[in-house]
Amino acid sequence: MMPMRTTLTLSDDVLKLARQRAARENRSLREVINESLRLGLSIDRQRKRADFVFRLKTVNGRTLPGVDLNDRDKLFDLLDGR
Repeated sequence: MMPMRTTLTLSDDVLKLARQRAARENRSLREVINESLRLGLSIDRQRKRADFVFRLKTVNGRTLPGVDLNDRDKLFDLLDGR
């Protein structure tokens, strides 16, 4: 892949963060910015792969004797074994 030169106008805070990371990781500014752009640009692609449909399987059932789903405190007591 041939590298291409271009001019970008970066916000001061972005450039500062990139320079700090480059210095901390002993890497060039170019490497840090390229890696960050690749990661940022791949997010949409990753999101599309991660899309899924959550399906909740339900079944008919019944409550046990003595269980009143409208009485939260009593239900908690039953769950706690009181």
